[in-house]
Amino acid sequence: GLGDVYKRQSCAHIIFLNNMSKLSSNQLQEYNDNGYVSPIEILTKDQAFEIRKEIENIEARWPDELKGVGRNYVHMISPILDEVCHNSKMLDAVESIIGKNILICGTTLFIKDPYKKGFVSFHQDATYIGLEPHNWVTAWLAITDANEENGCMRMWSGSHKANIRHHEQKYDEGNLLTRGQTVENVPLDKTTPLVLKAGQMSLHHPTIVHGSGLNKSNDRRIGFVVQSYIGSNVNQVLGKMYVQQARGDDTFKYHQHTKRPSTLMDQEDIKIRKKANEDLQGIFYPGSTKKGNF
Repeated sequence: GLGDVYKRQSCAHIIFLNNMSKLSSNQLQEYNDNGYVSPIEILTKDQAFEIRKEIENIEARWPDELKGVGRNYVHMISPILDEVCHNSKMLDAVESIIGKNILICGTTLFIKDPYKKGFVSFHQDATYIGLEPHNWVTAWLAITDANEENGCMRMWSGSHKANIRHHEQKYDEGNLLTRGQTVENVPLDKTTPLVLKAGQMSLHHPTIVHGSGLNKSNDRRIGFVVQSYIGSNVNQVLGKMYVQQARGDDTFKYHQHTKRPSTLMDQEDIKIRKKANEDLQGIFYPGSTKKGNF
């Protein structure tokens, strides 16, 4: 594997190789100005298809495992999805934004099946997630192509420069967000569709306003989202989150660390994931009178 190749190279050469997939100054400028950068090449189409097969294998063998809150923390029970989070190209791009001490603080599968009513209302990730300060970034990896027909994300460019906006809690049917949290009156003509090929990724800022529409195609639209990669200086102010060390050191030690899975659906990993999901519900719904499906 690549790790062995790196071990045989000099340190200087390793640094050179890593810099190859850091964000360019133009990409960083795009992220700072717009609140997102896209597309970033990560996986081949074949590698993305292998991940789709893994997701669909879990769905077939353990039908309830990825439903509702089960779409979170899938990297804790699947070595293949865990491997994605530690992908060096992803981490290089993330390091350009949040620095070298990187923790994986959660993952989510956003799956829109054809002809179902799944959508994501316009919202800001930072609203309910309790991660402060905002030295973190969300990585959205396309496992299938994502385009306007099948409900790709739309970003309101530059909206990350304003503070947290008011969100209505709608709990509306088909909304893939926990509370149906919605920023009203988003000017659609000012939003940009993030069209991604399978294997490409976008990175977006904690406070950018974004959402996505219905899947009107005849195939599934699958996104695997690291939500989020956080700097070690980021605390969880609403509860407890389970993290993995992706790069560098955890200098602040705010969080519970978990081991990486070695086999699919290991009993011990399933237990830890269940606990992590229970704690996540406590973060998403403090002071809320009702719960959504997620």
